[in-house]
Amino acid sequence: MTHPSLRPSRRAVLASSGALGVLAACGAHEGRALLCADSHAEEYPTVQAVKEMGRLLDERTGGRLKIKIYAGGQLGSERDTLEITTFGGLDMNRVNLAPLNAIESMTVIPALPFLFRTTAHLRRALDGAPGDEVLASLNRHGLVGLCFYDSGERCFYNTKQPIRTPADMAGMKIRVPNSDLYVAMIKALGADATPMSLGEVYQALVQGVIDGAENNWPSYESERHFEAAPYYSLTRHVMAPEVLVMSLSRWNKLGPDDQQVVRQAARDSVPYMRKLWDQRVDDARARVIAAGVEVNEVEDVNQFIDLMRPVWDRFIVSDNQKRIVAEIEAMGDTA
Repeated sequence: MTHPSLRPSRRAVLASSGALGVLAACGAHEGRALLCADSHAEEYPTVQAVKEMGRLLDERTGGRLKIKIYAGGQLGSERDTLEITTFGGLDMNRVNLAPLNAIESMTVIPALPFLFRTTAHLRRALDGAPGDEVLASLNRHGLVGLCFYDSGERCFYNTKQPIRTPADMAGMKIRVPNSDLYVAMIKALGADATPMSLGEVYQALVQGVIDGAENNWPSYESERHFEAAPYYSLTRHVMAPEVLVMSLSRWNKLGPDDQQVVRQAARDSVPYMRKLWDQRVDDARARVIAAGVEVNEVEDVNQFIDLMRPVWDRFIVSDNQKRIVAEIEAMGDTA
């Protein structure tokens, strides 16, 4: 059953005309390429990973299955393309967790602040049973969760001073994505949350509309936020991944063998993406440090973690959610 928030809105229907036009141009028949949308630019690691998945499918099926990816938001915003994928207008979609949080409570789990201790912990959990269960929860919304891609360690940056303790954030206006979870996190840390699209952040920093934001190294660098907000504090508060999903209606048109090939090719694209991502993080970090950004570790991360309990209690309410969170926390103790 399609969640109400993903029933075709007028905006999505209008956006879908472009996607459906693409389908028609490609030939809406069983032998056509699987069509995938991505809001990231052509060179971005997620786009390159889906291309690698397509190469694997082509190779493993003798050319029967291929992927045609439309990058750079050509087919609309993530919210729109997710709606279109849900009702079958697109075959595949790479999306951030935020629009999925609105329809499926299990997807809130990987976005929880300070859930993952390290990137290795994140990857261990998402490659294992907890990750599989979160992906499987999407089926009831007309989607098949294929795999997770990295989206990095998110940290705070601002125009005023290094953030060493939560007290340093008091009263700061911090940009966040349009997400209730992020808003609650910022409020718990004593700052003022300002939901805003990513494209508006640079100007807002320059004009003093906001004091800071939070994101990973590549976004901080590529969006030029480091030019306006030269204090980058290594809180590593969120490591929410991105997700590759497929339309359940398209999935059901594949035979069991092809379904297995698609699922395996998606999983095999993950290490390829991670290699590209890790290199991109290293390059971005080096560039902003060379530009004179002041980078600091926080004094005691537990001061931040302790403030997150009300946030967890608000968003983790079902027994299933609590069980998976406990499983993931236990995996952090693995060497």
